[in-house]
Amino acid sequence: MPLSLVPSFLFYCFITGITPGPANLCSLAAALKYGRECALRQWRGLFVGFFLDAMGAVFVTFFLGTVLHRYVKVLSYIGAAYILWLAFQMLRSDDDSRGECRESCNFTTGLLVQLTNVKVIVFCVTALSAYVLPHTRSFRTLLAVGLFLPFTGPICNLAWIFAGVALRRVFADYRMAVNIAMAALLALCAVGLAL
Repeated sequence: MPLSLVPSFLFYCFITGITPGPANLCSLAAALKYGRECALRQWRGLFVGFFLDAMGAVFVTFFLGTVLHRYVKVLSYIGAAYILWLAFQMLRSDDDSRGECRESCNFTTGLLVQLTNVKVIVFCVTALSAYVLPHTRSFRTLLAVGLFLPFTGPICNLAWIFAGVALRRVFADYRMAVNIAMAALLALCAVGLAL
């Protein structure tokens, strides 16, 4: 990738990472409901899931090339179904029990959210195919950019976690309204993926 494209690439990474999506909304909801420790436990899963998505995108982009477009829609439907399930779970949650933290806010939840997060998969494939492949077919370059990508979205994701921690007391009085709003936003993400 030419140095002249680096600012555009970084801006693309930041905008895609900071905008609302399934992982950001789940992180915010986890921080609001359970606090920092549980949300960070889930974040570790989000980070590993993002890393696996990025590495998968490197290999898919390098080895499959143009065949990828056939599978994006299938991944979109799978991701949309999982996001709708998350929205339903968010609507069902009603108390602030810390005992639930281990069950619903953990590494595995974060990992599954990211592995089914079509926004992240499309982001990684787009970053590689739009910013790297037009300039080089080097696997090393693709791998280097792929190793950088997990430090974009998950770092932005931390902003959502710490916003949730900061706003936790404010939202405690409006828990049901917050759950409905978060579930509606997740459902909107799912609809956007399925279309």
